[in-house]
Amino acid sequence: MASTSKHPKGLFFLAFTEFWERFGYYLMIGIFFLYMTADYDKGGFGWEGSKASDVYGTFIACVFLTPFIGGLLADMKLGYRFSITLGGILMGVGYCLLSVREEWAFYISLATMIIGNGFFKPNISTLLGNLYNDPRYIANKDTGYNLFYMSINIGAFVCPFVAAFMRIKYGWNWAFITAGIGMFIGVITFWVGMKHYKHADVRKETTPESQSTIMRFLKVLAVAVGFAAIGWFIPDSVLGSDSTDAFFCACIPIIFFYSTVYKSCNVEERKPMLTMFTIFGIVIIFWSVFKLNGSALTTYADKYTDREMPNAILPVAKFLGQCDNSVVAKNDSVYQLDEHFRRIKNKEGVAIKCIDYPYYFKNLEPEKYPKKGESLTLIPTELFQTINPFFVIILTPLVILFFGFLRKRKKEPTTATKIAYGLLISALSTLIMVLAVHYTNNGINKASALWLICNYGIITIGELCLSPMGLSMVSKLSPARYTSLMMGGWLLATAIGNKISGVLAKNWDKFDNKADFYLLNFCLLLVATIVMFILLKRLNRVFKEA
Repeated sequence: MASTSKHPKGLFFLAFTEFWERFGYYLMIGIFFLYMTADYDKGGFGWEGSKASDVYGTFIACVFLTPFIGGLLADMKLGYRFSITLGGILMGVGYCLLSVREEWAFYISLATMIIGNGFFKPNISTLLGNLYNDPRYIANKDTGYNLFYMSINIGAFVCPFVAAFMRIKYGWNWAFITAGIGMFIGVITFWVGMKHYKHADVRKETTPESQSTIMRFLKVLAVAVGFAAIGWFIPDSVLGSDSTDAFFCACIPIIFFYSTVYKSCNVEERKPMLTMFTIFGIVIIFWSVFKLNGSALTTYADKYTDREMPNAILPVAKFLGQCDNSVVAKNDSVYQLDEHFRRIKNKEGVAIKCIDYPYYFKNLEPEKYPKKGESLTLIPTELFQTINPFFVIILTPLVILFFGFLRKRKKEPTTATKIAYGLLISALSTLIMVLAVHYTNNGINKASALWLICNYGIITIGELCLSPMGLSMVSKLSPARYTSLMMGGWLLATAIGNKISGVLAKNWDKFDNKADFYLLNFCLLLVATIVMFILLKRLNRVFKEA
């Protein structure tokens, strides 16, 4: 059958489904940390930043662990359409359950979302790939995935505006319910387009060897659960919290399993496998810093950044419900603020220490302090979560054009080189925040929002050089029979990086000079960059041989 310039009709439905899925996820994750740290009398849990960072890091780590398991189950038994539907429903239920401000409901909702994401995320991408296996569309596969990826980032860009509107006007609970409704719309969209990809729900044929490997891996996962339980119940947490101990203990048998896979390879396969494992280890550092956008950088945006709404956009912001007026003055002057804590009681009657004034006033210029009883009109903190997807949407075509320009002149960097430069660019982004802290005298003055915008812009370039290249690397270097397992290895590295990100963010309050916190991030990325460049010649040789 002749190739065509058109795309399969199922692309629109799958892309729109993914738009709503990302809308729900990023709406939730954009206010997740703020919700945990908000005072109890303002609708949050009132947790310390260290506890919230630990929960946040554990959640985003587990989100990247379950997709591989969900993909395996869909391949072996469940099929892609059923898995996508099941995952979408579970995530929608999880988002809605977050609206119940009870700790039991909170943790059940997180577990529900993690499991649902595992079923949804890998299988919608696989189903899309199956659509493009049709000879009529196969030539347009890369373009189809680009359109699909853009839908992800459009959803991520739009949702913080909705999150801010719902939180400010109706409260945290309705913001989370909105995320759930978005996910349910995604499921309905998926079912409306079912006839366009029903034929593509074809599971892969498994050989006895691959079946044996998959079963071994599932057994290892069961052992990992046991190790996690041991880590959780170790007296006096070793790595800072029970969840951190449990997570890294669970990783031990999985990492051991991957070492046995390496040993089972022949001599020709071992070089590319070792190259992949080396890059897996290095990019853990990237994810540990990149994922601070939802924790430490959110804290910086919330408490240290000048969020006063510019007069030029104030009328539009008011019309769209994007004005945060929750910061009310309780004193006549900024000089009357003190460091004493007051105590309020939570629902169980336990006293929780709480600053007696909005933290935003702590480093506010005296001339901007409102009169007693009046409030400031601020940009909602959630809107800073739009910066990264905005830059992804804007910069992705430019990065593609740039590498295409170099390719025509036969000067395009190798996959490993792109990853190395991605690490270097990401390291430079942290120096922006070091300068921001110095310029504001370590938080004595408010920081301009331009510092965060520059930081996000630069690290997004690093992300675009690194993240897609990791997926490309797996497809290039993996032995055919282990491609799915190695994709799982990439997800495992991402999960470990996400968890380390939570550990880093947990220590934010321990740094009196916040510049030292960002210097630590710079040093971590710089070491990873140096190691990558030292190994680059050898890595490129392996890529060339592969």
